[in-house]
Amino acid sequence: MLHPQSRALLRLIEERGVPPTHTLTPEDARKLYRDRRAFTQPSPPEVAHVRDIDADGVALRLYRPIGSPAAAALPALVYYHGGGWTIGDLDTHDTLCRELCNGADCAVISVDYRLAPEHPFPAAVDDSMAALGWVHGHAADLLVDPSRIAVGGDSAGGNLAAVVSIMARDAGKLPIAFQLLIYPATDARCGHPSHVANGEGYLLTKDSVRYYLGHYLGSGSSDRDWRASPLLQPNLANLPSAFVLTAGYDPLRDEGLEYAQRLSESGNRASLVCFERQIHGFILMGRVIDEANVAVQLCASQLKRALQS
Repeated sequence: MLHPQSRALLRLIEERGVPPTHTLTPEDARKLYRDRRAFTQPSPPEVAHVRDIDADGVALRLYRPIGSPAAAALPALVYYHGGGWTIGDLDTHDTLCRELCNGADCAVISVDYRLAPEHPFPAAVDDSMAALGWVHGHAADLLVDPSRIAVGGDSAGGNLAAVVSIMARDAGKLPIAFQLLIYPATDARCGHPSHVANGEGYLLTKDSVRYYLGHYLGSGSSDRDWRASPLLQPNLANLPSAFVLTAGYDPLRDEGLEYAQRLSESGNRASLVCFERQIHGFILMGRVIDEANVAVQLCASQLKRALQS
């Protein structure tokens, strides 16, 4: 059953006549996504340090946790924001990055990769991989421990985190300690049953999914490219340990489940937790959905255990 707080949020969105994402231009959708923060997101917690960085053309934002020694080399999470590769930015995920930074007692480096449709696939993949390489290469300057760097993201960002984990494995020179995959998009073919069961009425709809993928992939056959659909990568062995979080009323639920299962069957350590009563995107909604705060705490604890051990 849908959580009452999520049901109330969906009812309020309907009553206020908030337009569905797929009816908006990308510019208007981005503005709506940014504006929604004030209503759904908690106040951003204080951290020890925040700095915006130009990583050879890719914008990053570095966070250090409250109470951390100023000169200590910390473990780090390279974080890719969600938003269907079309919306979202450093600011839309600022609160979540701060929460994960403090909760996991690690540095967080948020990545502002290029967005579609202005920059279609594989621009986001290229920027995500470039950012990871830049962080590794500048670890000393960032006061980051290069042997304890994790990747993570939500939705489209979870897709990018999964993809760069595979690419880093194949490159053989960018070790990743952990994957934090929050309701990741892993199969752009959209054929799993949850796309039908949860395709209407739960914020992220099948029309919105089609809208995002249309901007990102266009009309070609890119949905079968494993860099768009990491579930289609035939070799998922020798990948970093992973924590996969899904939501019960999410169109992406089943592909997240299958990706976690494939990771485990391929010999990796992978754990899955499904928040059965929740909708896609809920982890950003801690002001109005209590379980969002529990999900953030769970992600932070998994991250901390992986990076501090």
